[in-house]
Amino acid sequence: MLGVDDFAFRRGRRYGTVLIDLRTHTPVDVLDSREGAALATWLRRHPGTEVICRDRAGGYAEGARTGAPEAIQVADRFHLWQNLGQAVERTVNMHRTSLAAPPISTTPASAAPSIVQSLPEKKIVTRLRQQHAEASELYAEGWSKAAIGRELGLHPATVRKLVTAGSVDDLIAKTEQRAHIVDDYVEYLHRRWHEGERNATKLYREITKLGYRGGELAVQRYLRRFRHGRGFIAQRGPKPPSVREVTSWIMTHPDHLDTDETAALATITTRSPELDQLATYVREFATMMTKLRGYQLKPWITAVEQDCLPALASFARNLRRDFDAIHNGLSLPYSSGPVEGAVNRIKMLKRQMFGRAKLDLLRKRILLAPR
Repeated sequence: MLGVDDFAFRRGRRYGTVLIDLRTHTPVDVLDSREGAALATWLRRHPGTEVICRDRAGGYAEGARTGAPEAIQVADRFHLWQNLGQAVERTVNMHRTSLAAPPISTTPASAAPSIVQSLPEKKIVTRLRQQHAEASELYAEGWSKAAIGRELGLHPATVRKLVTAGSVDDLIAKTEQRAHIVDDYVEYLHRRWHEGERNATKLYREITKLGYRGGELAVQRYLRRFRHGRGFIAQRGPKPPSVREVTSWIMTHPDHLDTDETAALATITTRSPELDQLATYVREFATMMTKLRGYQLKPWITAVEQDCLPALASFARNLRRDFDAIHNGLSLPYSSGPVEGAVNRIKMLKRQMFGRAKLDLLRKRILLAPR
C-alpha cells in the first residue's frame, strides 16, 4: 500500500516525489521528479503494489495506471476537500453582494437621493485590468511566466496569479475584499459625514479616540471619493464578512462554529438562496467523505451539474474525469495522511539544513528520518 505525493527540493525549480508505506508510515523511496513517467518506472521495478493513494494530479494517475495497472487507485480525501473549498470560495465570491445587509437610509423620502452613483474605478483595479489583459495575451501566445514577468516588470507570483485566474473579475473581487485599516470605522465616518462633518483631520482625531491606529492619510483617501461636489454618501452598516470568512463558515462543521458565526451564516443563507443551496451541497459532500458513502457520489454530481452554481458544477464535472479513484477515496478507509505528514517533515528538514545542503543529502535524510 503506497502513498504518493510531490514536494519541492527547490521551490519553483526542482520537485521530487516521496513514496510512503501506508502500513508503517515510513518513506520507501524519493524520486527526483514529479512526472508520471518516473512513478511508472519505479512501480514496474517494484511489482506488488496493491493500493496507491495519490492526489488528483493527472501525472500520478497515468503513472500509476501504466506502472501498476492492477493496483487500486485512491484519490486523497484531503485534496478533494481542498478542491471543494476552492469551488466554494469562487461561488461565494460570485454572490458577494449578498454578504452585506441592505443599507438603511435615514434620508427622508422627499429629499434628494443621497447615494453617490458611479464612483470612479480605483487605480489599483484599473491597473489590475491592464496587467491581466497583457499577461493573458502573452501567455496565450506561448510565453513562459518568467518571460512575461521580465517583459511586464512583474513579480513571478503576480504573473502566476494573473494567468491562472478564472477571470479578471475574480481578481478584482479578491482585491476589493482585502481588509483596509479604516474598515472598522467606516460606519462612524459615514454617520458623521451625513451629519455634515467634512474635515478629514477632525474625523481622523475622532476615530483615533475610538481605537483607530492608522494614519490620517488613509482617512483622507477614503473620504476623497465623496468630495468634489458629489454630495452625501449612503449610510453604511457594519462591515460585511469577507468571502474567505463565509467560505470558512460553510466549510466548517456546524458544531464547530461559535454562536456569532452560526447566526451570521444563517442570515446570509436566508438572504441568498444560492448560498443556502451551496451550504447544503457542502454538508452532503462532507457526510459522504466522513461516513465513506461513495455510493452517493454519482447522484450528488448529477444534482450539482443541474443546479445554477457554475463554480461548483465545474468541480463536479472534474470529479467524473477521475471518478473511480474518487469513488474509492470516498468508499475505502485508505488515507494519504501519512504522506502529508512526511511532506511536512521534509519541510522541517529543509529548514534545518538552511537550504544549503546538496539535494542528494536531503534525499538521504528523508529516507533516514525518524517517524
